[in-house]
Amino acid sequence: MKIMSRELRFSTGGEIDLVDITAEVEGFVRESGIKNGQALVFIPGATGAIVTIEHESGLLEDFKRVLKEVVPKSRGYLHDRIDNNAHSHLRATLLGPSLVLPVIDGRLVRGTWQQIFFVELDVRPRHRRVIVQVMGE
Repeated sequence: MKIMSRELRFSTGGEIDLVDITAEVEGFVRESGIKNGQALVFIPGATGAIVTIEHESGLLEDFKRVLKEVVPKSRGYLHDRIDNNAHSHLRATLLGPSLVLPVIDGRLVRGTWQQIFFVELDVRPRHRRVIVQVMGE
């Protein structure tokens, strides 16, 4: 089995910034030379998430609105005593830090309208890194 890793680095605009990383992930899968296996996309951090969603402006705005409704700011969260971003951590926990997608015949398998996004959930702009690891033969 072959394992290849790459780190994607980028800056975000702060809460709730959505960064489409589909092209970078697909490009790395192609470059890896792995024909069949899996691709892991992971954010090392407690206030970011990795999701798949259609890259359509209305849907992306709907997604932001729903996150704000499900986990609103300033609800008396105990963690806010430390750094006032409990809602960021809670949103990240609900969404998750990673995705695993199949690689078949050298291509990342995803639906036509299924793009890969990093979701910035922290309250301020950040410099982020996402780990992409492709494993297989």
